[in-house]
Amino acid sequence: MVSARRSFQGSLPIAAMPRLCEALADDAGLAQYQLDFGRDEFGTAYVDVRVQAPLSLVCQRTLDPFIMPVTVESRLGLIRSEREEASLPAGCEPLLIAEDDKLNPIDVIEDELLLALPLVPVNPDSALPEDVTRPPAEPISAEERPDNPFAVLRELKKK
Repeated sequence: MVSARRSFQGSLPIAAMPRLCEALADDAGLAQYQLDFGRDEFGTAYVDVRVQAPLSLVCQRTLDPFIMPVTVESRLGLIRSEREEASLPAGCEPLLIAEDDKLNPIDVIEDELLLALPLVPVNPDSALPEDVTRPPAEPISAEERPDNPFAVLRELKKK
């Protein structure tokens, strides 16, 4: 595929990616993808991955599901051993391929979508529930304040 500079595009059901589905609230929808194989000016084999998918996540602020549109565009340098990683050009992520030179496109797409997931998903349109907001703090009088354990140090500093 690299030598022939092949390109593939299409859609893939999100439900066909089991590792990704474990991190989602729902497995509905389709991922639109395009994979372009080739060699760069240095002779490095690569695959350009472009994926767009509406992923259903659980907002960690409100615990409600929401749809987050994800777009991935990355260049993966195809390497056979970890020693080759240092020779990859800047901006090219390594992708270790099997000894038989076979690559499963679904696994590549799923890996890229997993890497694009936010660590803590938060719906940008969400707000804190009203029962979570705190009332304004009332000032505490000097008599009600607990003893400061560092007050002794302040007195020693004055001497």
